[in-house]
Amino acid sequence: MTTTGEEHTAAGTGPWWWVRWRSAVLDAGLATASAVECAGEGVRFAHDAGLPVPVGVGFGLIAGAVLLLRRKWPIAVVLVSIAITPAQMGFLMGLVGLYTLAASELPRRIIGALAGMSFAGMLIVTFVRAHQGVVRGDVTMGDWFVPFISITTAIGMTAPPVLLGLYVGARRRLMESLRERADSLERELQLLAERAEERAEWARNEERTRIAREMHDVVAHRVSLMVVHAAALQAVARKDPEKAVRNAALVGDMGRQALTELREMLGVLRTGEGLGVRVPPVPPMPLAAVGAAAAAAASRAADASGAADGPCLAELDELIGQSAAAGMVVDLSVEGDVRAYAPEVEQTAYRVVQEALTNVHKHAAGAKTHVRLAHRVSEIAMQVENECPSEAGVVSSVRLPSGGNGLLGMKERVAALGGVFVSGPTEAGGFRVSAVIPA
Repeated sequence: MTTTGEEHTAAGTGPWWWVRWRSAVLDAGLATASAVECAGEGVRFAHDAGLPVPVGVGFGLIAGAVLLLRRKWPIAVVLVSIAITPAQMGFLMGLVGLYTLAASELPRRIIGALAGMSFAGMLIVTFVRAHQGVVRGDVTMGDWFVPFISITTAIGMTAPPVLLGLYVGARRRLMESLRERADSLERELQLLAERAEERAEWARNEERTRIAREMHDVVAHRVSLMVVHAAALQAVARKDPEKAVRNAALVGDMGRQALTELREMLGVLRTGEGLGVRVPPVPPMPLAAVGAAAAAAASRAADASGAADGPCLAELDELIGQSAAAGMVVDLSVEGDVRAYAPEVEQTAYRVVQEALTNVHKHAAGAKTHVRLAHRVSEIAMQVENECPSEAGVVSSVRLPSGGNGLLGMKERVAALGGVFVSGPTEAGGFRVSAVIPA
């Protein structure tokens, strides 16, 4: 936290209306000095007014002590100082009162009006006293002295405290605005940090989902075919040794292909990481450096993903051949002019067909399957549909486990490219998987 708003709020522990104890002590000292001044001037006021001296002193003490209220009621303090100006007392109270009034949050018109009243009162009182001194002969200067000393005294007692108060008030308001702005920026930074953490968590979840989908696509199909061939190997091991040997070879090939694809994927995931090496903590970086590093990391990630070639549509014949070798009757039909697509489009189309064939192995062993691929002007469409499996095929099913993630993964892949994915049973008792991907 910045040392702005919280310290300012926590500092409000003074008594009554004071924010701090030191402010209360300062005002008490000023009020005491003002009371002593007014009490001393009350002696002369009592002689001039023909009053008892204790009355004049008591009046001065009460009037001077009003300065204690300058932070709570500055207008009242200034009005009292104006009221006792004819008695030639309260000069300290007038100076401090005008300063406090000008530094307060009151409207400028009120400050100007009270400052003008104080100026006029001081001008009149000084003019009368100076004129009386000239008349009595106490002052032997010319006629110019009376207006000069009156105007000079009025300006000297009014302008400096008002100007100083306006300056201090403007500076205080500026500091308050800067403090509020710092607090606002701090709250915005905290909010941005929370949002960045949320985005990072979302990115981590998305990456976990993507890795899980890739692992499922790589492993599920190969292992499903291996299980199918292993079951066939068990069935024909004694009846047809040559076929058993071929099935065993196929199982070995598929296992090696699955391991190769897993190694490639793990290699991409481990790119940029040290094996068994502790990475030292990175010192704080400026925002510009962080942005540059993020852009460079994104560029490297894009290069790495582009460098790791995935499956493509040209490998569909091999994929279908593997399913046919496992005993599935597969029919492939291609419409339109065959052409190259973006790597992510071809990889997604391949994975959709691969996962659909895997589901046939799992849930409809022995069913005839039709794979259709259509190359259109601005899109590529694929459909994998299996017929209703025969009873013999259901009985001979190898009972492959299903995690329920195949269809979800296909839908996520297609939706990520802006395509449409539809799956569901057919009227004939089979199952159909359809996808259209923008090209």
